[in-house]
Amino acid sequence: MSNAILEIENLETHYGKIHALRSISFSVREGQIVTLLGANGAGKSTTLRAISGLIRTTSGTIRYMGEDITQKPAHEIVKMGLIHVPEGRKIFKGMTITENLELGSFSLGDDAERKRRMEHVFDIFPVLYERKSRDSAFLSGGEQQMLAIGRSMMTNPKLLLMDEPSMGLAPFLVQQIMKIVLRLNKEGVTILLVEQNAKVALKLADHGYVLETGRIVIRGDAKTLQQDESIVKAYLGE
Repeated sequence: MSNAILEIENLETHYGKIHALRSISFSVREGQIVTLLGANGAGKSTTLRAISGLIRTTSGTIRYMGEDITQKPAHEIVKMGLIHVPEGRKIFKGMTITENLELGSFSLGDDAERKRRMEHVFDIFPVLYERKSRDSAFLSGGEQQMLAIGRSMMTNPKLLLMDEPSMGLAPFLVQQIMKIVLRLNKEGVTILLVEQNAKVALKLADHGYVLETGRIVIRGDAKTLQQDESIVKAYLGE
């Protein structure tokens, strides 16, 4: 697919004797929001970790912007503009918001570009600017998620892998985070979204894949998936 920014072909992974992913194949076109759905343990986070180089695959191929990155180390994948926003935020407590953001720009050698990127993050998240000198340990859950997303933006990503950005947040904060996801997409960032809240994810996404025990069992246009009552009841917990 000529305009696919990400192509996954027959991806297999194991955790010891556990067969975590079973012949996963899908693609993400440039400019899309694509969502991976399924119950806990279905393989969604494992898929993201394999793509970003955090775990090794058993077999299969991962292509990003036409290049095979299956065996590339994670730090080289980051430099290519493929950024993973992990589940649980993984911010550095004991460090300020500014220091966390600066760590996200480790691959930038240009101080002027680093400053420009930070100004952009603060434009998206004014609350982070207001508290930029505060220890990140004292941020609320929503603010920590904003910081995790902001840190990912410091590298000027082309593709964002977002793992459960709404986890543990109040409904009004979930809406706020999802508006930010849409804004980033409109600014040109392609997004692969793992989200437990299927209803929210399908409203945002162009395309969706449903995973079950390490396999893709359903794929299709997001609006079609959202309207199919049998799919919703069987796989999306509604």
